[in-house]
Parts: sequence; C-alpha cells; structure tokens
Amino acid sequence: MRRFDGEIGRQPPLLTLRGTPDNPVPPGGTLIAVGTRDDCTLRAAYWQSTARTCRGTVCLLQGRAEFIEKYYETIQDLRTRGFAVVAFDWRGQGESDRRVDDPHKGHVARFDDYRLDLRAVAETVLVPLMPEPHIGLAHSMGGCVALIGALDGWLPFRRLVTVAPMLSIRMVRWPAGAAFLSRALHRIGLGHWYIPLGKPVSIATKPYAGNRLSRDPVRYARNAAAARQVGAGAVGDPTIAWLAEAFRAMARLRDPRVAPRITLPTLIVAAGADPVCGTLDTERFAARMKAGHILVLPDSRHEILSERDAIRQDFWAAFDAFVPGSPLPSHNEVEAHQAVPVA
Repeated sequence: MRRFDGEIGRQPPLLTLRGTPDNPVPPGGTLIAVGTRDDCTLRAAYWQSTARTCRGTVCLLQGRAEFIEKYYETIQDLRTRGFAVVAFDWRGQGESDRRVDDPHKGHVARFDDYRLDLRAVAETVLVPLMPEPHIGLAHSMGGCVALIGALDGWLPFRRLVTVAPMLSIRMVRWPAGAAFLSRALHRIGLGHWYIPLGKPVSIATKPYAGNRLSRDPVRYARNAAAARQVGAGAVGDPTIAWLAEAFRAMARLRDPRVAPRITLPTLIVAAGADPVCGTLDTERFAARMKAGHILVLPDSRHEILSERDAIRQDFWAAFDAFVPGSPLPSHNEVEAHQAVPVA
C-alpha cells in the first residue's frame, strides 16, 4: 500500500494517480494494487470521509473506458457528505491489467470477469478496511454489471445507485445485427480485434462540439485533460469480445422477468438526453422493479456526474434522499425532480 498527499509526480506503474491544476488528486488517500483470483492486478484507491461523522462507504463502479482520475470531483463530493470512498479501475482500462497486446483496446473476455474484479476489491479493501454501510455508485457499464450482481445476489452493497446504466446502446444503428455479428466473430476467434472501424482514440478526448457525454464545456475539458494524462489508460474503442458480452448482458437485463427479482434497494438516475444508452429501456426496466425507483434528468447527456451544476445538484438531492434509507419521496417531491416512482 502507498499513501499519497495529492502531489503530482512520477511513481511506479499501478501506484500512480495523476492530477492536473484543474483536477488535483484528492489528498489523504491510499493507493493499492489488488490481485484477483485469476491473476489480474487492479489499481484501487480509498479515502476516508472528511466530515466529522462517517455515514458509510461508497464504492465507485466506472463505465467503460473510464479511470479513477475522472472521478476526483465525485470523490470530493462524497467525502464532504460524510462518506468514505473506494475507487478502482476495471481490468482492461485505467491502469489495471490488460489481457490484450494493445493497451488502447477496451477488452474483456467475459463480463463475468468484472465480478472477479469487484470481489477482489471487496475482499481486499471494502470489507476489511472501510466503514459500513457499503453503497454502490455505478455508471453506465458499471451499472449493467451492478444490476446483474444485484440480480444474482453477489453485489457487496446495502444500497445501489446507478447513473445512466447500460441497458441498451444507442450508438449502434442495428443492435440485433451487431449482436449477431459480434457473437459470430467472437466464436471464430476474433474477439481480441477492435470492433469494425474501431480506433484507439478515447471518446473523452474527442472535440467538445457534438460530444455525447456532457453539456458542461469546463468539465468536459477537465476530463479530456485527465484522459490525456493517463494515456492508454483512457482506452479507445472496444473489442469484438467486449461488445458480444455487452449485448448478452444487456439482453439478460431487458428480459421482463428479471427486474422484479432484484430485491436490493436501488435508485436509477437516467439521462433524458442520453445519446449513448437508451433511456426508454432504462425506464421500462425500472418500472418493473419492486425495490427501486427512477429519476430522469431531462436535460442531461450521458455523464450526469460531469454535467452542469444544476443537473448535478438534482442528482445529489436524489442521492442524499435515497442513500440513508429515507422514505420514498412524496408525490410533490417526485414531480419537482421529474422522478417516476416504481411500484
């Protein structure tokens, strides 16, 4: 383990967190390399709360192609709210291990491997070191993984908040055809290849104009600078294997029989102007849940936590009401936040 104080410097691989003047490393954390049961090494970090009273620990589950550095603002927001924080890079992105030769490829052989990653972080950091209750905050792909974990009963959290969860991908023009083709190419041994027309360029470094992620130019530029700092850690397009596995996972969650079986208290916060993941599919899923409810932020693009202040304030209001186990909001409160209660 290694502690750091927020200074920017060169350190050995897997024991480095990078910062920029506009995105400094949150001080007072501990950086650790976590080994999984299948010999994969993950980069993880944890921080204690900065408030007088600790309310528990929030574990961040990243979206595809993300990395710890992108969540510094969120980490600080959580700590000032009284939460300790655990963050880590999934295998195949950030500074965690790769299972392909090109580190720019966003690759995983099976989505079940993400379960091994979370299990290792829980066993090494979350359970032995961090105050309870443990709460999950999952974005996009991380939300897909978390919902499957909640369904199958292996998620190590008391409550779950998912932000723009990946239940369908809007960027794919013909999803059924893409799912069939990716499975077929994966079966014949091409799973390690980029998807057709795939490139090693991170989506976070593309021009702000016309971007799919955020309407906040300052936060978008900050995240782009962070992506350039981590280099290959901000991976490019996914591999065929990742896409095939993503389609399989999403199809499983969209089965109408699945959502009612999730008993973990869950808040889904969806982006109403999301060009990456299908909000309509998310709303349909939430409507079937018995232990969850949904808030749709109509003006938000995909990355709610990197959006404009007004959108983020609505998110944090919903988070603050849900996480400590408060009663469901009243009808007037629901209307004020554009929330859709779930039976």
